[in-house]
Parts: sequence; structure tokens; C-alpha cells
Amino acid sequence: MDIAIVDTGCANLASVGFAFDRLGVRFKITRDADEIYAAPRVLIPGVGAAPYAMTTLREAQLVPVLQNLTQPVMGICLGMQLIFDESVEGGETVPCLGMVDGRVEALETGDLPSPHMGWNQLENLVDDPLLDGITAGDYAYFVHSYAAPVSSYTLAGSTYGQAFSAIVRQGNVYGCQFHPERSSATGAKILKNFMEIAA
Repeated sequence: MDIAIVDTGCANLASVGFAFDRLGVRFKITRDADEIYAAPRVLIPGVGAAPYAMTTLREAQLVPVLQNLTQPVMGICLGMQLIFDESVEGGETVPCLGMVDGRVEALETGDLPSPHMGWNQLENLVDDPLLDGITAGDYAYFVHSYAAPVSSYTLAGSTYGQAFSAIVRQGNVYGCQFHPERSSATGAKILKNFMEIAA
């Protein structure tokens, strides 16, 4: 196994698996703590709502497991929101994993439709191994109503009504707000780069 995909009970597990299949990456979808600890890399996927996903992780007793990982970890879409301290959904503050400092809030889209759905450009890239071969203006595929603000942890931003973090990193923990598994060559390159980051 090259990477453990955490079973968050969400709907995009199969498409994430197909993306790794295309890269020749051996993966396992799991809620087993020992398998997650032993994996060289860990991916936290997600589609849907933070309260449901955090309840699933708590019931599986995976919150302390994820918080104590030292290998490269990446959250994608909802999974990126879960790695932050907390998320505000529907007026409710949801305690999350606390692996990246900050708070996820509703995306202020102005006159634009919400959720933010479709292709959008990455901007203001920071030098990092995850972004090797990625350039400002490359497109990624987003589906989200909540986002993390731009901060010192932002590796790439995007704008939809407001600027927000598209990619973040704090230590060994990465996050992509978009769906790399649905983002064509850009997403495939980011997943490949993640697999090459030294464990």
C-alpha cells in the first residue's frame, strides 16, 4: 500500500481511488487505525457536510489517529476543511481535526451562485514540492460552499466572490479545496507530486 484513503463515509471514495489507479498507486480505503498509522501517506477525502464527517470519524475513533500522524497527509474538498480547527456550517461551529490552524467559513459569493461549482484558476502560488509543474492560471475543479481564508499556510489561492485558500500546508499536512481527482492534468500532477513528497 502506497497510501491509505480514510473512509469518511462520503461519496467520492471511488473516484479518488480511480485517480490513484491511473497513476499506478496502490491504495486502500480504510478505517483501521493500524493501517492508517503504517501507511507512508494518508488522504482524507470528503463530500458533504463537516458535522456528518466529523461524527463518522469520532465514531470510528480516528480523530486522535489522524491528529498524531507524522507522514504526509492531505485533505481534499471537505477533507481539507476537516483538517482545520473548526468549521462554521449553518450557524453551527463544528470542532474539526485541528491539524491546520484556522477556521472554515461560508464562502461569500456576492452575486455569484452558491455553491462555487466548476473550473477556476489557481493563483498566487508559493514554492512547494506539491506544486512542482503547476503554474498560476492552471485550472482546478471546485464544488464547495465553505472555504478557508487566505493565510500564512496558503500555497495557492483562488477567487470566487472572495479570495480563499485553494491549497494549504502546515508541516506535514496539506489540503486541496478543489477535487484533484476531477481536475484533469493539474489534479493528476498534484496527486503525483504528493506521492513523491518524502515521508
